[in-house]
Amino acid sequence: MNCQDNFTVPEEILEYLCEKGLDALPQVIRTLINESMIIERNKHMGVQPYERSPERRDRANGFKDKTVKTRMGEITFSVPQVRDGEFYPQALEKGLRSERALKLAVAEMYVQGVSTRRVEAVVEKLCGFSVSSSQVSRAAAELDEILGKWRTRELGRFGYLYLDARYEKVRRDGQVRDAAILIASGVNEDGKREVLGVSVAISEREVHWREFLESLVKRGLCGVRLITSDDHSGLKAARKAVCGGIPWQRCQFHLQQNAASYVPKIEMKSEVASDIRSIFNARDRSEAEALLKKTVEKYRQTASRLSSWMEENIPEGLTAFSFPESHRRLIRTTNGLERVNKEVKRRTRVVGLFPNEESCLRLVSAVLMEISDDWQTGKTYLTFNE
Repeated sequence: MNCQDNFTVPEEILEYLCEKGLDALPQVIRTLINESMIIERNKHMGVQPYERSPERRDRANGFKDKTVKTRMGEITFSVPQVRDGEFYPQALEKGLRSERALKLAVAEMYVQGVSTRRVEAVVEKLCGFSVSSSQVSRAAAELDEILGKWRTRELGRFGYLYLDARYEKVRRDGQVRDAAILIASGVNEDGKREVLGVSVAISEREVHWREFLESLVKRGLCGVRLITSDDHSGLKAARKAVCGGIPWQRCQFHLQQNAASYVPKIEMKSEVASDIRSIFNARDRSEAEALLKKTVEKYRQTASRLSSWMEENIPEGLTAFSFPESHRRLIRTTNGLERVNKEVKRRTRVVGLFPNEESCLRLVSAVLMEISDDWQTGKTYLTFNE
């Protein structure tokens, strides 16, 4: 096949893979990306090929080759051009930031002498170039400028704010330490989600959370109606200090998980879980509180610790009832951020141990920036016109 060959149906792609095996992957990727870029150009122009329409916004102007280094070697793509020059397909760029950040993390491990023999053996093939300190520094500086601007951009009004944390292994002063990764996402006035910020540090939890929340406010975050998070002790203290007047919704998913620790017998767990779900799925807060009172009494004798814990903690998960019914399912948990964290973990798992905090921040920022871009171009998360 040459650069002009294109698959028209999925069966042809599968047949080609069956015939050539893994060696066919670069060509398949090239073909699929080339097709995606042509679709993007058609959308940009407002017409399909050879279509006449008063809605036409531009005209096609051939193709230009661009060679990209990937983990499967160099692949040359045919980038569609337009007459006015104001078009560049995102299909080709999507994933490149996190790919570059991932390569840099591995390269830094090698350069700093903390890599294993296995890393040393594959690093040149993975990165597509021989690794030196100057090359790594140069590549890191270019990417850090892009990611730094994204992390410090102006924010604005966001009705809902979600906060969560996870940890990665980072080397500091010859020791392996746990670095806390703090992530904030929000829903803007148009009902679209965005990743608002990320911070990586080895520090006291409350200090780190306080600095992170203060940075969001300094960047213009305002209009927050509700904060949804788990009950991290450091986050709780920092939230009260920086955002004390904003209502808080404790993540119902984490509450349900926490409750399991207070169930005295394994055979009771499914019943307790069902009772808690009934409270959270009530029609309104009055019904939820009535169910909570009934459930607390139900376990007063058979599971006194559980009963006391529910009485004290479950009300923190009922704040969502004060908001529009159509919003409740989307604001009562941090499940959206949990899915984000899974994607981050999928990429950081390749590195395992980061050579420093900067490398960790770079890769996580690149992944989050791409996720946020997808959210912005995707469907509306919720609407505020209620």
